[in-house]
Amino acid sequence: MQISTTSSTDLPRSGPGSLVLALDVGGTKAEAALVDDRGTVLPGSRHRAPTGRTASSDDLAASVTDVVNRALGALPADVALAGVGVGCAGPITVAAGTVSPLNLEVWRQYPLLKLVQGLVPDARVRLRMDGLCITLAEHWVGAGQGTDSMMGMIVSTGVGGGLILGGRTVSGPSGNAGHIGHVEIGGFDDPCACGGRGCLEAVGSGPNTVAWARRQGFTGTSGEDLAAAYASGDEIAQRAVERSGRAIGRAIASATNLVDLDVVAIGGGFSHVSPDLFDFIRESVAERSAFEFATRVRVLPSSLSGEGPLIGAAALIHRAELVP
Repeated sequence: MQISTTSSTDLPRSGPGSLVLALDVGGTKAEAALVDDRGTVLPGSRHRAPTGRTASSDDLAASVTDVVNRALGALPADVALAGVGVGCAGPITVAAGTVSPLNLEVWRQYPLLKLVQGLVPDARVRLRMDGLCITLAEHWVGAGQGTDSMMGMIVSTGVGGGLILGGRTVSGPSGNAGHIGHVEIGGFDDPCACGGRGCLEAVGSGPNTVAWARRQGFTGTSGEDLAAAYASGDEIAQRAVERSGRAIGRAIASATNLVDLDVVAIGGGFSHVSPDLFDFIRESVAERSAFEFATRVRVLPSSLSGEGPLIGAAALIHRAELVP
């Protein structure tokens, strides 16, 4: 199908009725979809392909190419593509357009921006860390609406985050600001793939929580197994979920002490392991009882289900004024 775009010297800008191609690349899948200027995913345009630790670099590139091309196939012939927003697990290097997702070891300084630009050569393409994208989505149409100081978090295969402070995103010079998954948590010593010990991702992510439970005698193998065991009253599963929640809460309390947050919105597959996870998180935050400014932070589940990362990637174009 013919893609309606303009030349690279006359880039389209987001406006009423415009569509952005959104791409999200993570530790288990790549997804792409078309998203309109209201933050709505165009029906029939959302496609996914696997990634994962066993995939080769070529496999990962093929998955990205597949979902981008299939999403583009849903672009109406009479609609100009406003641009392409790309969110990827970190770390990333914005200036170079490269990514080095910790959970995708075959991609180190991989030129993801160049790959996507080659697939959509006449479009404006912007790349940011997935945690920042989820934060943009929550601020735009999710749990963070109406606040100018917030953090979005993903608790899934890994743990990511992003910041909006004073109404603007904070990316840092490399693009990795807000990477809360690799903040070390007091009271924990779990080794992390980043080289640290006691990092939030090493303690609180889905796979690492399951791994901890298995070391205690749990026989399940997935976050879904852990969720079912927790709901049935399994003692090990309950301790594992509480441990994850308390680690997440300590990280949020530390972040709030550092940058004075109003809201933290949490999404990602493992955030759904049990509603009790949020109780454990809030209880851990509340332990900072001497600091009213820190304990007032509202910790909320994402209201965007699985579409948040795509909506946030699209916001890199639709709400470009928030992203320096």
